[in-house]
Amino acid sequence: MTDPAGSENKPNPDTDELERPLHGRLAELGIAVATHRHMALHTVAQSQSLRGALPGGHIKNLFLRDKKRRQWLVTVAEDRVIDLKNLRRTLETSGNLSFGSADLLHQSLGVTPGSVTPFAVMNDMAGEVVFVLDSSLLAHDTINAHPMHNEATVAIKRDDLLRFLGACDHHPVMVDFNKECYQIGN
Repeated sequence: MTDPAGSENKPNPDTDELERPLHGRLAELGIAVATHRHMALHTVAQSQSLRGALPGGHIKNLFLRDKKRRQWLVTVAEDRVIDLKNLRRTLETSGNLSFGSADLLHQSLGVTPGSVTPFAVMNDMAGEVVFVLDSSLLAHDTINAHPMHNEATVAIKRDDLLRFLGACDHHPVMVDFNKECYQIGN
């Protein structure tokens, strides 16, 4: 089977090992997903060029920290421009928000830059990372995200993603990024 990006829909041994725990957790929860294989994608622009016929919401993820080293994983619509100063006020952070280092990202979420995904909260057993979700994504029945690496995209039903997050004890902080001053919502 070939996916919309034109590559065979088979994992390679390296990426299979990375996504095996995720697929196991999804199976435990009775959540079905569709996995689409493609070349490694490092940017939103690369992702858009290979999208093909993948319906649903497409995302980008920001791993952020403040001066007290509190951490946030922010998942937003792929075309969303984020004002970190405004987000800082909304989340009531200590000092400015900055991007977390690759080491902190790997230590906290078990993924590398370019592979950040909402699924990575399953690796945050200590509950150190607050998950923030763009409320506009809830308008999509399906949301597309990387499965712990950037050589595939997983299409998951919106309600299943929310159930997965809850099962990982990372209920999202919903933020309305459409407002001039971001607002936390339900």
